[in-house]
Amino acid sequence: MFERFASDARDAVTQAAEEATGADRIGPQHVLLGAVRSPDSVAARALSQLGVDRARLRSAVRAIPSDGLDADALAGVGIDLEAVRAQVDAAFGAGALDDIAAAPRSGGRKPFDAQAKKLLELSLREALRYKHNRIDTGHLLLAVVRLDDAHAAAALHALGLADDDIRTAVVVAWAESPVGRP
Repeated sequence: MFERFASDARDAVTQAAEEATGADRIGPQHVLLGAVRSPDSVAARALSQLGVDRARLRSAVRAIPSDGLDADALAGVGIDLEAVRAQVDAAFGAGALDDIAAAPRSGGRKPFDAQAKKLLELSLREALRYKHNRIDTGHLLLAVVRLDDAHAAAALHALGLADDDIRTAVVVAWAESPVGRP
């Protein structure tokens, strides 16, 4: 399947591992963040049309509780997770709390979780649906919407983005630069 990926989609999948700093596995939210790392990618241009840049998306993804640290559970014992993050960021730099588990425990590559694997499969289905011979970051973004993952899709929805608006923005971005290039 990866032979059908355009260079921006390949880069997004590779960069998803970097985005998964602090996680044991690469999830759909990491693929989504990887898809917008390049401002010239279809996904980044589509979200930009909707008023969302990489920094806003990253903040929205970070605001959605992950499996690792449950803000509500911590609040129940008197710990404000956002206050802790702010203090750690101030003392050690932005994202320091996320860097705790940066290296995979196995010493190899981080594995994709089941939802991220499904996202990659759905990106191929999106390319076929639009009769495109290559998969780009636009297809990855459409797959996030279609997957309706609790983390990645929730971040998009938290930014006020409707699924139909995202689909339209991707089509507009494709019109600016046709799909199918390697």
